[in-house]
Amino acid sequence: MARFRTSLLVCFALLAVQVAWAASVPREHSPMTAVSGVYSVTFHLDMASNLPAGSTILCRARIAPDQGEPNLMISRSAAFPVAVAGIATVTGSTATCVAEIPFSWTVDGARGGVLVSYEIDAVSDRGLVPKMLAGSALKSVGVALPAAGGSANLDVNLIF
Repeated sequence: MARFRTSLLVCFALLAVQVAWAASVPREHSPMTAVSGVYSVTFHLDMASNLPAGSTILCRARIAPDQGEPNLMISRSAAFPVAVAGIATVTGSTATCVAEIPFSWTVDGARGGVLVSYEIDAVSDRGLVPKMLAGSALKSVGVALPAAGGSANLDVNLIF
């Protein structure tokens, strides 16, 4: 029994040494980089359906840094998603909606660009409660970061 206890004690001691050694190994990080700019997302809508008079078409866009596979144990990024909404201008059977999204983040190495997510909704204001008439599924697309402090334009053509 004493031999078993001694073996077990040695195993725990070796495990403790390995854990302490692994904790002291420096992790490789990309340098933190400040990025800022503006994304201008322009939605060009081809109105395939007839909407009632007085309907409002809303466009929503959201950007978030694309830092690849997130590692929550070592993440140092100070970047939160930014979202905006806009109201479309309807001309005949087409509509245009612009969403300007300013951002300023500190990210790990400024790699990967951003993920732009968007959706379009049509809402009727007839009656006492606004009613959703039509909507698009949330879509995402990867886009490169603009030059420091610059802007990037993204045109999205949709049939709605």
